[in-house]
Amino acid sequence: MTRREELTEDQWNVLAPLIPESTRRSDGRGRPEVHDNRAVLNGILWILRTGACWADLPDRFPSGSTCFRRFSRWVKDGVLRKILETLARHLEEVGQIDLSECFIDGTFVLAKKGAQKLGKTKRGKGTKLMVIADATGLPLAVHTSSASPHEVTLVEATLDETITVGRPKRLIWDRAYDSDPLDCLLAKQGVELIAPHKRNRKRAVTQDGRALRRYKRCWKVVHLFAWLNKFKRVLTRWDRCADRYTSFVHLALSMILLRRYL
Repeated sequence: MTRREELTEDQWNVLAPLIPESTRRSDGRGRPEVHDNRAVLNGILWILRTGACWADLPDRFPSGSTCFRRFSRWVKDGVLRKILETLARHLEEVGQIDLSECFIDGTFVLAKKGAQKLGKTKRGKGTKLMVIADATGLPLAVHTSSASPHEVTLVEATLDETITVGRPKRLIWDRAYDSDPLDCLLAKQGVELIAPHKRNRKRAVTQDGRALRRYKRCWKVVHLFAWLNKFKRVLTRWDRCADRYTSFVHLALSMILLRRYL
């Protein structure tokens, strides 16, 4: 991460009001924090983009321990999740998020250490990262889980993580989501499931061929994963704590949304 990749003035002006300022302990004990939030966030973004460990932070950033402590506090307080929600809801208000057709997909994330929400698969131990994208490919929801369960069982939990005020009207993906129980469950929530039928399906056809044309645009969520994979700390999971890993994902998605502001 070069200096040109650090937060610009315009980016920081958007993010600064969303990050709480550090406060001293009520008893006056402890060292005062000498590094401002912008410097620390630049250090965290360097970790996010490179996938390096905290001890490898270049000298132009605050120390790795400083950045890690501040990041851990933000994770505990839900700051990074709130940033993502605020950015998404603003874009929703100004009409830049389209909920008319949304796309869902999951990807396997290899975990290099023992961790929370870890499951065994044929590809090894890892985490399942579920994402929903809107009609333009912008993120709407993200959910992390053990890699063991089938993606169909994680759809409802992923919808519960929606960061916009509105919810998707249509949810589209491939044959893996051809499930009548899931179809009924989503219909009760006002969400239309659009997925091609499996070739070996024996039950009556339920999908409308006209609606299935929307399936041709499912590449949009694939592009979202391609953007996410540029953040190496998301591509491979090094964090034992599930909340820390999820917060890295939230920060990466926030940086993707931030492109629409500038």
